[in-house]
Amino acid sequence: RMKIRDKILIQKYYLNVFNGIFLALGLMLLTFGLWLFFDRNNLFSVLFSSGENQLVAYISCMLLGIGSVITFTSAMGFLGSVKEIKCLLVTYMSVQILVFVTQMAISVLIFMKKEEVHNQWNNRIDEVISEYGNESLAEQEPVWNILNAVQHNMECCGRYNVTQWERNKNKENGTQIPCSCIKSSLKKWFCDVPRDSTYSMGCEEYLNTWFENNVLILTAITISLLITQIFLITLTGQLFRNIRKNNIWPNE
Repeated sequence: RMKIRDKILIQKYYLNVFNGIFLALGLMLLTFGLWLFFDRNNLFSVLFSSGENQLVAYISCMLLGIGSVITFTSAMGFLGSVKEIKCLLVTYMSVQILVFVTQMAISVLIFMKKEEVHNQWNNRIDEVISEYGNESLAEQEPVWNILNAVQHNMECCGRYNVTQWERNKNKENGTQIPCSCIKSSLKKWFCDVPRDSTYSMGCEEYLNTWFENNVLILTAITISLLITQIFLITLTGQLFRNIRKNNIWPNE
């Protein structure tokens, strides 16, 4: 029969391995949150951080909070297992359960709100196209520059096609379109060009792919965290019991 001391050593090893994985995933969330918080020129931020819509601020704070808690918790678990401090192990397991329940609730909320966020995403793109080039909205220029970069690099025009630009009322005449809708290096908002020389494809497919990929990355990290936490909670509970047994019967 395996001695309790041997069981403790094996459980400490696996607990620290999974705790390392947990820490790495937590740092990924922390990095993602920092990126959203500080990089105001990424596509997601410029579309969801205008006016009353502060979705990015909420998401970044949520990711920063979870990432910070995971980092602190991982350090606590490592210290508790290496030094075999029962009080720290109990605290570690309690925090793990709390974080697990919180993540489950957030995951369900994200799944339920995904379609609503996607609709807001498309509505906001349409709004940007309508406001594009308005001289009284100079603070929106970073958003327009990103839209120009998307249209120029992906060789697309509008969300669904070039006809969407007919809604824009900031042009000098109805035939103008953004210079980024054609192979042009002109540094101005609109150009006079024939309609048949513009990019025919809309940018919706590219924008949706970008949106889905980022949601997928977050979902994958969250699922990996939940699976890792199940192992961590189980191992921590077993290690705690064996440490207590070893203190009662040290020679067993």
